[in-house]
Amino acid sequence: MGAMSDPDALRLLGLLSAPDRLRALSALVLGARTGEEVAARTGMPARDALAALERLERGGVAVREEGEWLPRPEALREAVARAAESRAEDPVPEGAGGEEAAVLRSFLREGRIVALPVQRAKRLVVLDHVARAFEPGVRYSEPEVNAVLRVFHSDHASLRRALVDEGFLDRDSTRYWRCGGTVDV
Repeated sequence: MGAMSDPDALRLLGLLSAPDRLRALSALVLGARTGEEVAARTGMPARDALAALERLERGGVAVREEGEWLPRPEALREAVARAAESRAEDPVPEGAGGEEAAVLRSFLREGRIVALPVQRAKRLVVLDHVARAFEPGVRYSEPEVNAVLRVFHSDHASLRRALVDEGFLDRDSTRYWRCGGTVDV
């Protein structure tokens, strides 16, 4: 199976690439229903467990009902189904203009970058497409960023560097965050 190309599936991948959120979701799937139970099952501090649960809720893979946290595994199935439905030989994001679509068709195959364009204008189109996989306002560790970028290209380090150099991602000593690019509304 090739890479998922649906933007929602990529955001979901980014959401679950954080170890604390993946552990929190796993605890919910295995029966934990409160923040305290998730903290106990994962070994995370209660504050971190609650933060992970809240992010999972915003991402649509967990829900809080009547004081209990519940997993939404159907959100995972739906994202995979949408990605599979939207896959064509050369997928482009919904709403992509003619020039943007042409660039993406030229440089992507099954959602993966075959080569970064040399021409800056075209490279910016491809990098903007990649940047959409990162949720604005969220800070990512380097391993989280690498996990998302590997979906697009095997040379995740060069891709990460290009995103930072072109102003799509910014970083400090330990975290990366999205600071540019098109935002899906």
